[in-house]
Amino acid sequence: MSKTTVFLTLLCVLCISVGQILFKKAAAGLEAPLSWRSFAFNGWLIASLALYGMTTLGWVWILKNAPLHLAYPFMGLAFLFVPMMAWIVLGEPLHWKTFAGGALILLGIAVASL
Repeated sequence: MSKTTVFLTLLCVLCISVGQILFKKAAAGLEAPLSWRSFAFNGWLIASLALYGMTTLGWVWILKNAPLHLAYPFMGLAFLFVPMMAWIVLGEPLHWKTFAGGALILLGIAVASL
């Protein structure tokens, strides 16, 4: 993969991860009882869906320019990015198991990209 494709793939993973944080914020903003209005007027949900839509278009471009077996392992980085962002943005706890699993994911990405 070219450096540009690798960069855009990493950007795609980062955007997917940010989208997960936005989805969490959207879920926290839902009021009971749930109604179509609670979804339709949830700014966090609208932002997350817009980001996911743009990221999906970027992912399609990546798949046009890179083999899936090389591009897809990068998505495993989301398993590192999301907990780190949740810790920073949402104040969720981080555990040593997250780092251990992340190291294994990084190893898997390295092996898959050989």
